[in-house]
Amino acid sequence: MSASTPPTAANPGVPPNRIYRAFRLAVLVPLARLRFLFILGAIGVLIVKWDDLVARYEKYTRPATGADAGDHDHEYFCPMHPTVVRDTSKDKCPICFMPLSKRKKGEQTDEALPAGVVARVQLSPYRVALAGVNTTPVEYQSLTRDITTVATVEFDERKLKSVSARVKGRIDKLFVNQTGQMVHFNDPLAELYSPDLVVTVQNLLDARQANNTGLEAIARDRLKLWGIDDKQVEDIVKAGQPVVRLTIRSPIDGHVLKKSVREGQYVEEGSSLFEVADLSSVWVQAQLYEDDLAFLPIGGHDPKTGRPDFELTATATTRAFPGKTFSGPLSFLFPHVDTETRTLTVRFDVPNKRHELRPGMTASVTLRLTHDLLAKTAAGARLQSRDGKVLAVPEAAVIDTGARKVVYRQSLPNTFDGVAVELGAKLHTAEGAVFFPVLSGLAEGDRIVAAGSFLIDAETRLNPALGSIYIGGSGSKPGAVAVRPTTPEDRDAKVAAAFAQLPATDRKLAEAQEWCPVQRDRLGLMGVPIKLTLANRTLFICCPTCRAEAEANPSEMFSRVEELKRTRPAVMSPGAKNPTPPIPVLTPEKLEKIRTNLAKLGPEDSKAAESQRYCPIQEKPIGSMGKPPKLTLDGKVVFLCCPACEDAAIANPKGTSQKAEGFKKLPPILPAGGKP
Repeated sequence: MSASTPPTAANPGVPPNRIYRAFRLAVLVPLARLRFLFILGAIGVLIVKWDDLVARYEKYTRPATGADAGDHDHEYFCPMHPTVVRDTSKDKCPICFMPLSKRKKGEQTDEALPAGVVARVQLSPYRVALAGVNTTPVEYQSLTRDITTVATVEFDERKLKSVSARVKGRIDKLFVNQTGQMVHFNDPLAELYSPDLVVTVQNLLDARQANNTGLEAIARDRLKLWGIDDKQVEDIVKAGQPVVRLTIRSPIDGHVLKKSVREGQYVEEGSSLFEVADLSSVWVQAQLYEDDLAFLPIGGHDPKTGRPDFELTATATTRAFPGKTFSGPLSFLFPHVDTETRTLTVRFDVPNKRHELRPGMTASVTLRLTHDLLAKTAAGARLQSRDGKVLAVPEAAVIDTGARKVVYRQSLPNTFDGVAVELGAKLHTAEGAVFFPVLSGLAEGDRIVAAGSFLIDAETRLNPALGSIYIGGSGSKPGAVAVRPTTPEDRDAKVAAAFAQLPATDRKLAEAQEWCPVQRDRLGLMGVPIKLTLANRTLFICCPTCRAEAEANPSEMFSRVEELKRTRPAVMSPGAKNPTPPIPVLTPEKLEKIRTNLAKLGPEDSKAAESQRYCPIQEKPIGSMGKPPKLTLDGKVVFLCCPACEDAAIANPKGTSQKAEGFKKLPPILPAGGKP
């Protein structure tokens, strides 16, 4: 026992400090460390499960009231802006501030896209101008097919001649002693000494002296086989002396392609002495890929001439003679495709009187198939032709997605349908413009987007919701978000498009009414107007949301229509430059909001904004969407409803300022007296 740790009464043999120290190390220290581990683990779980915990909290704390509680089969959407979709009816459209309409999830409120139409997009005139959209009608065009490929210049094998020794002997003299030398027909090439020739000539002379016609005929025939004609034989007979050397002559005009002998060389009968080539015409052999084979006229070769049954002329150019063209007819189609290059060889006979084309040169060959030849090809069998012209669309109008080809067709003003089309291979006009022949999908007279189609298609790809932004195209999926337009929509075009879907009789009645008595807005801005029969009279409303109020007060609705027609100009009348903006239903709360936002401006700006009344871009009351932005356009101060309208206003400063000045003539929005 240590003297420094005295024993205790409870445990006389163990010091108390040592017992506490052992307890702390065995129990308290591990517990402290485990506590920190538990805290760190809880923090990690909280971070990982945060979204789930928040969702569970909102689920149990959100009150379930009204028709929205537990209704998972329906959704609420804005008829004017179909991309705005919500789960409850409490929200309003953040773009037009209108109440949302109810529908089943996934249900389309209007008819589906027509067959063959893959997308429909409606743009404002500003966005059409910004994208440089230009339309053109589908018409019949005078087109040709140009096939350009590489080719090589080759010898005309039909004009290659081989000069051989018809009798064995020795070359005593060469008149042509270098390769490439030009020769003419019957020019001497070499002299051949032959003992057999001497013996045969002597036999001829002996038979002639002995008057042995049989032996003489045999000798003459033998000399002819060696290339000695009758005139030379007669000269030998007259001279009475045997010929010891045989002159070998050129069979054609051309140049010596190959010289195989030297002076003093002995040759056997049949040995090749020279090869002579005639370059007055050459072969140009082009390589066509399999994609171009359908544009070769269907037919075979004439068994007598060996030439194709159709006429096709090629034009060749070379690097040696830039700017100069050589042309010749098609003479042969090879019956097989090269397995290595996957090309078909086609041959053309090209005149070469000046010997400018030399075998071994490369050339660029262009085959031009006119409409008459196209009609004889496999590719031209499906073309829509008339009077030598082909129904076609310009290359700029075609969007090739890889899986299909799409052309945007204008169905209504500023409304474009993406039409899936079947097109043929590229054809060209005389000026070189590229067109695609229409096989199906479009008809003559359809107006298509010839410029700007790529921008329209790119916008629908970057924002797929735009594919349903059109009148009646409200088939957006659940969970779609609101897309705020950066440019004003064309209200007149939208109304005209909606009215166009009504029968002729109803359309006249709707145009005469013009206004929705419930929303006090123009008919057609929320889609096709809905026809009601109230008190034996016809009334149109803008959307299904207005039905209940209209049916509850029919007499008031008809009176309101007459009042709207008296107090507002006919916005559908031709030549209306500044149509009256729709007057929204402004509750005291909305008026107070407008007053508050205008107060955020200075006194002078607040007074100027109040006198302008409406935004010249969105045609919304100034101040209804926050503090109004202030711009100076065309030397005049203009106020807008929100910053999103600034780009559109700056793009058309004169038109924006004129429209703002026109709004100042309208009745004030805020009532006089200082109170809403």
